[in-house]
Amino acid sequence: MHAFSQSFVNPQQPYYPWNTWPPAAPYPQYYGYPYSFYSTGSRAAYPSHALNYAHMRSGLRSETEIKDYGKKPLVLDIKRAAIQNDTYRTAIWTGKYFQVTLMSIPVGDDIGLEVHPGTDQFIRIEEGQGLVEMGDAKDKLDFRANAGEGYAIMIPAGKWHNVTNTGNIPLKLYVIYAPPEHPFGTVHRTKAEAMASEHASQSMK
Repeated sequence: MHAFSQSFVNPQQPYYPWNTWPPAAPYPQYYGYPYSFYSTGSRAAYPSHALNYAHMRSGLRSETEIKDYGKKPLVLDIKRAAIQNDTYRTAIWTGKYFQVTLMSIPVGDDIGLEVHPGTDQFIRIEEGQGLVEMGDAKDKLDFRANAGEGYAIMIPAGKWHNVTNTGNIPLKLYVIYAPPEHPFGTVHRTKAEAMASEHASQSMK
């Protein structure tokens, strides 16, 4: 068997995917995690904390300022940014064809029942858990599903939808709207602030 393959599946010969990992401190002992890629032989079982270790050592995981970077090129740790965000909604990238926002939903609260007639929506949960509801009318939400960390939610344009935080920690997520749904630089610190802003926007039309 090839030396790399032996290292990949043999717990006695762990494969270190970066040079900065301390050979004297294998992953399970170093982080105290109950499972590892060594014991399963699968890179897919590798916790993201381990894969991020090299980034921390190289400085690539320094915090990105949470603001709208507009149409400028941007590379960031989206999971970390989503967890770091404490506002109900903050736009971090508003382009010509799509927009990315971060959201934080308090325990027991929800995004709010809404519909976007001309906008498809993608939501990914980075921390917490929630109940997803969708339907063709606000009083007919016949699609229901539970979602947690790592789950993605696709919402077709014209579907009424809501996501409720059913966990015991804030629900951290990011949202992609195509095309953009909110003005450049949008920051809504609370749900009430967001609703007031949207009501004012509707009144001006």
